[in-house]
Amino acid sequence: MSLSVGTTAPNFSVKDTNGKTINLSDYAGQPVVLYFYPKDDTPGCTKEACSFRDSYAEYQGKAIHVFGVSMDDEVSHKSFTEKFSLPFPLLADTDGAITKAYDVDGGGYSKRVTYVIDGTGKISQVYTTVKTDTHAADILADLKM
Repeated sequence: MSLSVGTTAPNFSVKDTNGKTINLSDYAGQPVVLYFYPKDDTPGCTKEACSFRDSYAEYQGKAIHVFGVSMDDEVSHKSFTEKFSLPFPLLADTDGAITKAYDVDGGGYSKRVTYVIDGTGKISQVYTTVKTDTHAADILADLKM
């Protein structure tokens, strides 16, 4: 069962696609979309990542940070990012700590769940059912920003 709306988003510190350390606390005061997905370069995960890629300019225009999270390592993330020209960081949750903290552990992989975290650090929306090819646009529509 995923975390609930109104819950304080668990902080984390993890490496991204390029080996940069990302701390959720560094984005305090700013909205964040944290989308969990099972595996790099698989059909559904690719559609979802590309939906965020295709809507990324709109997210930037609204000052919303987007992070994809899976249990794949930095090398896998780098290859996936380059293959599909993903403009946002993928977080390498290789030990599953973030996946567990956000209660999306599928038993060795991250379940497909997205959290929208508001500027106060609270979860404002949870998506447990995702239409991968339109997910990013669906979130923007829901946010009405």
